[in-house]
Amino acid sequence: MKQSTLSEVKDAVTRRATMLVIGVIALQLLFVASFVGALHEPRLRDAAFGVVAPPALAEQTVNRLDGLPGSPLDPRALPDEATARAQIINRDIDGALVVHPAGTTDTLLVATGGGRTLPAALETLTAALEEAQGRSIRTVDVAPSSRHDFNSLSSFYVVVGWCVGAYLCASILAISAGARPANPTRAATRLGTMTLVSLVGGLGGALIAGPILGALPGSVWALWGLGALIIFAVGATTLALQELFGIMGVGLAILLIVIAGNPSAGGALPPPMLPPFWHAIGPALPPGAGTWAARSISYFDGNDMTSSLLVLSAWAVGGALIAMVAAVLRQRRDAEPGSGAAGGSADRAGSGA
Repeated sequence: MKQSTLSEVKDAVTRRATMLVIGVIALQLLFVASFVGALHEPRLRDAAFGVVAPPALAEQTVNRLDGLPGSPLDPRALPDEATARAQIINRDIDGALVVHPAGTTDTLLVATGGGRTLPAALETLTAALEEAQGRSIRTVDVAPSSRHDFNSLSSFYVVVGWCVGAYLCASILAISAGARPANPTRAATRLGTMTLVSLVGGLGGALIAGPILGALPGSVWALWGLGALIIFAVGATTLALQELFGIMGVGLAILLIVIAGNPSAGGALPPPMLPPFWHAIGPALPPGAGTWAARSISYFDGNDMTSSLLVLSAWAVGGALIAMVAAVLRQRRDAEPGSGAAGGSADRAGSGA
């Protein structure tokens, strides 16, 4: 009886299942560490900030801002207010202070289209500094977010939706017929399917966030293209990871896209308010690159998107190439005499993609 119970327990919780559960627990703890670590204590760090004032006063103001404890700002003198506005729209700086020596009220230029948290932090900081000088500020929003885009988070949420759908779809395609594609034909078929999913999902997300809900202004066509690129990049990367590591590739995709990518994406907190580690990795991961590009399309006339599009393209092309090359190498290896895998591979290939 005891032996029978022990056998049932072993059958119910296999060694493979135990390892997967351990992996899930590790991902769970990493999720908590990453999100709490990135978002628990927002603090301004080296926010690009312009100063417009007469030359002598501008230099004095820049030096004062540059010497603030904790280095919250990275200030630089600008020739005039028009230049400051243009640099904000170009996403070269996060805000600017326009000093009016003839009066006691200066102007703070911000852009809530890039998120409301950073403008609020800049306003709090500069208001305190101005008050200490016996002055006050008025805030001007150069690139305001849509009134239907609460806290300017819609761009982040639509990118998260595209990313989640992409790795779930890629996981289903791979796991439905075994965790590892047995041949290049199956790998190419899955990548082709991800292309169709990317086009449909990208269009759907752009229409929902744009014309249907009115959350994001800007070109629907540009958002569609961005969404398709994000979905394919994440999907191809997930397929490549599954090709290399089997079922564990799903966990690695979640680690990259969700655990590392989401808190560092600049959604809840903009890059200048993230801790150094998350600030560094965010632009190199699909959620961060996608969020930056989506906000550029919606609020900044499509400016400063090149690096983000290059990042997403690298993930897309790299993922597709790795998935195909790994499938070709596996087929060649399985076809070698004495490998003992040729027959099994043929059987798996015959089961369909």
